[in-house]
Amino acid sequence: MARPKCASFEIGSYATLIGAYAQDFIAEHPRSSGYSKRLASAQDLILMNTFSDSAATAFQLISSLDPGLWTIAGRSLGVSATACLIGCLIGISLGAYLGVSRFTGKAMVLTVLNTFLALPSVVVGLVIYLLLSRTGPLGFLGWLFSFKAMVLAQVVLVVPVAAALSRQVVEDVEAAHGEQWRSLGAGNLVRCVLLAWNERFALLTVVVACFGRAISEVGAVMIVGGNIEGFTRVMTTAIALETSKGDLPLALALGIVLLAIVGCLNVLLALFRHWQDRHQQSKPTSLRGWVT
Repeated sequence: MARPKCASFEIGSYATLIGAYAQDFIAEHPRSSGYSKRLASAQDLILMNTFSDSAATAFQLISSLDPGLWTIAGRSLGVSATACLIGCLIGISLGAYLGVSRFTGKAMVLTVLNTFLALPSVVVGLVIYLLLSRTGPLGFLGWLFSFKAMVLAQVVLVVPVAAALSRQVVEDVEAAHGEQWRSLGAGNLVRCVLLAWNERFALLTVVVACFGRAISEVGAVMIVGGNIEGFTRVMTTAIALETSKGDLPLALALGIVLLAIVGCLNVLLALFRHWQDRHQQSKPTSLRGWVT
C-alpha cells in the first residue's frame, strides 16, 4: 500500500520563512507591533496545521499497516531484543557475582562500571567501527554495516547498565541474608545464582531498563550500521533521517510505535509485579526456609 502524501515539508519551509521575515521586520520596525503580531499568528497557524496534518497521516500509516513503517519497526525490535538478551546474560551474571564477592580492587572495578553507565553511544559506535573496519583487528568478520554490527554496539551499551543495576539488587539481598547462605556452606558462585533467582522479578526491571537503553540508541547504530534502507535502518535512525528530509508523518509514526513498544513492556512488568504481590504470602520469609 502506498504511503499517504503530506505537504508538511513545504508548510514547514513556509513557516520558517515567515518566522524569519517576522523577526527581521520586528528588528527594523519595533513600534509596528500589530503587524508583527499578525505575522507571528500566521506562523503559529501554519505550524499548527503542520502538526495536525502530520499526526493524522502518522496514525493513518500505523492503522493501514504500512509495510515500510512496520519493516523498520520489526528490524529495530530484532536488533534491540537480541542485544538485550546477550547483554543482560553477560551483565546480570557479572553484576550478581560482584554483588556477593569480596576482593581487592573491587571499589575500582565498581567505579569503572559506574563510569561506563554514562558511556556516549557515538564513542561506542566509533570504537566498534574501527574494530570492524577492513583494516581493524576484527575486519575479517565482515560485520561492518550489518545487523551483527548493530547488535554488537548495543550489547556494549547494555552490559554496564545490566551489571550495575543487578549488582545493587543482589548486594542488598546479600547484606540481609548472605550470612545464612555462608553458614550453609554456599560459595560465591552458588550465592550469586540463587540470590539472582530469588530476586528474578526485581531483575525484570533491569531487563526493561536495558531494552529501553538499546531501542532508544541512535548514535552507535548510525555509525556501525550505516542506516541503509532495507538492511540496517531502525526506528531511531529512520526518525532522524526522515525529520531532516521533512517527512514528518513517517518520523512521527515511528516515534508513536517506539513509545507504544516501551509502554507495553512496562504494562507487562506491572502485571508481573502484581502477580508477585499476590503470591508474596506463600513465599517463605527467610532464605533458609526457601532452601529447605
